[in-house]
Amino acid sequence: MRHRKAGRKFKRTPEHRQMMLRNLATALFEHGKITTTLAKAKEVQPYAEKLITTARGGFELNHFRRALAVVTKKDVAYKLFHEIGPQFAGRPGGYTRLFKLAKVRQGDASAMAVLTLLGADEKVASAPVKPSVTAES
Repeated sequence: MRHRKAGRKFKRTPEHRQMMLRNLATALFEHGKITTTLAKAKEVQPYAEKLITTARGGFELNHFRRALAVVTKKDVAYKLFHEIGPQFAGRPGGYTRLFKLAKVRQGDASAMAVLTLLGADEKVASAPVKPSVTAES
């Protein structure tokens, strides 16, 4: 029986599954948005939100070290505590949004989804656009 065995296994060992979730969370914090399978997105969403809740309180060394044990890149951990955490300081939860995509993956017909941080699209929209270099003749 599988009583009280929460979470998806993804046919991976526990170490591989944990590393996959760490990499997905790191990519989410680094890029603000990731496209992955629906099951993986549903599994990484609470994982990432708990990290954001930790980062919301500001930079404390113990919290930073705990986040660094999960986030695989040090610069992304700094971004989590200095940009993403303060952005959600007044919000009581729900820092990510999950969109199901209508298309399926071509190889195995897996349902796909996009996991985004709230406010990530406004940051991209408000970012200054570099003028393109054109050759003058």
